Amino acid sequence: MKTIKVALAGAGAFGIKHLDGIKLIDGVEVVSLVSRELDKTREVAAKYGIAHVTTDLADSLALKEIDAVILCTPTQMHAAQAMQCMKAGKHMQVEIPLADSLKDAQAVVAMQQQTGLVAMCGHTRRFNPSHQYVHKKIQAGEFNIQQMDVQTFFFRRSNMNALGQPRSWTDHLLWHHAAHTVDLFAWQCGSAIVKANAIQGPIHPTLGIAMDMSIQLKAANGAICTLSLSFNNEGPLGTFFRYIGDTATYIARYDDLFNGKEEKIDVSKVDVSMNGIELQDREFFAAIREGREPNASVAQVLPCYQVLHQLERQLAS
Repeated sequence: MKTIKVALAGAGAFGIKHLDGIKLIDGVEVVSLVSRELDKTREVAAKYGIAHVTTDLADSLALKEIDAVILCTPTQMHAAQAMQCMKAGKHMQVEIPLADSLKDAQAVVAMQQQTGLVAMCGHTRRFNPSHQYVHKKIQAGEFNIQQMDVQTFFFRRSNMNALGQPRSWTDHLLWHHAAHTVDLFAWQCGSAIVKANAIQGPIHPTLGIAMDMSIQLKAANGAICTLSLSFNNEGPLGTFFRYIGDTATYIARYDDLFNGKEEKIDVSKVDVSMNGIELQDREFFAAIREGREPNASVAQVLPCYQVLHQLERQLAS
């Protein structure tokens, strides 16, 4: 089996999650690390045994041995860098969101269609064992969603990342955090979103973004979704999904799953790992080896960004 040689861009909190996941996957090696601050990047590279370090993605793309790139860079750079990778003939996986505008998302999909390369977006919820368990129940005809009730809650009144370090960019409730749920809802229902509404709270004076938002979705098959998002929540942080269905209620917290009575459901046999990021990366590398479209390909997730675009226009008006 030929080793897939990978460049990873963005050595922050999420880049490190990918490095930890890739260590567990046979036949894959990260050989180049790209990030903004050279000293910090060298530190991370030394820890993971990565020989090539740079602050410029173009340096990594110029390496002939690189087969694929994983982008864990700021949201605002995703679309341009995704296209830069494909132009260089490299397969690429970009962390969520694919882009922060519909126009850019469409441009990435167009380039994938032109090049035929594997191009995937990190919609991790499709891979978490908790959500896969529910997906398998739906596919087997044993469960149908009537409503999804989702809370995405953070306490973030300054620009900090998951490790409590200052960010070089501003996070976004609509284009980043809502993207997870909008895509997951349509994927789980196997049905297009036909109706979407949004309202938001006041715009933060220095961050320039809404800190609270509420979104309602309806799928063509009649299922509905209610999503509440906040950067103002002092309490449990993260996203909590309640699936209310015709035969059961499921509560998903990242990779863990509970029934409506808060009894834990064993999801350890759903896939080869309990780590959603590792499973997402496994799918990316498997698609490259097998020459096929991955789950969460840029084309598959495009409808999510069409919905976000509609919601943005609605909020602006």
